[in-house]
Amino acid sequence: MRRCCEGVGLPCLFKGVGMAGARPPRFLLVFDFDETIVDENSDDSVVRGRALPEQLRQSPRQGSYNEHMRRVLAFLGEQGVRAADFRAVYENIPLSPGMAELFQFLSKHHELFELVLISDANMFGVEAKLRAAGVRSLFRKVFSNPASFDRRGFLTLGPYHSHKCLQCPANMCKRKILTEYLAERAQEEVEFQRVFYVGDGANDFCPSGTLTAADVAFPRKGYPMHRMIQEMQEKQPGAFRAAVVPWESAAEVARYLQELLRRRC
Repeated sequence: MRRCCEGVGLPCLFKGVGMAGARPPRFLLVFDFDETIVDENSDDSVVRGRALPEQLRQSPRQGSYNEHMRRVLAFLGEQGVRAADFRAVYENIPLSPGMAELFQFLSKHHELFELVLISDANMFGVEAKLRAAGVRSLFRKVFSNPASFDRRGFLTLGPYHSHKCLQCPANMCKRKILTEYLAERAQEEVEFQRVFYVGDGANDFCPSGTLTAADVAFPRKGYPMHRMIQEMQEKQPGAFRAAVVPWESAAEVARYLQELLRRRC
């Protein structure tokens, strides 16, 4: 159960493992990566300007997108694309509007917010961009599909895990990741007053369904996550429990969180 100081007017104090009286963060902020932190789908970015064979030009309507990207990356490797080329692409993907401002705000209040990233992209690309943007240190944990370079210098991709969720792709269920992370932190005696989820895609809708009435979903306005939440709210009023704050610029998320801190909880 999450503890909250609402109505008390004083910060909540949690006893963290090995923290010797230090105050663990009060809020968990979960980010997606593609079209959330960055303003593009990073898989599209790596193939832009490259001639793919017919069978790789379109994402599969059926089957695993993760497996499809493995084949795409293998083809790019055969064409001579190597680590430095991939890194340059990922590092140059633009941040979404207002994202730099949001990260500046979170950097100033890092003691209050614990940040994690859950992405169905790949670990190499996500890490490359976060480091290039100077924000990797803000994130306590990054969850993404494993990616590494083999002896040939090809970027290889694997599935993150297996799961039984029927809503999510076979390689990743973000709900499972978030649920397990919260349970792990609870075992370490860190329980958050509120969870905030910033995303855009259909695979962000599943984990946002775990949020409580105390939490906030920040779907990117007009993207699949936003549309799916709206559909649920229309068809099943009250079924989506979290507050919903759509955004076009991540600066709107920063302003919401600033107001939250101003109100102390």
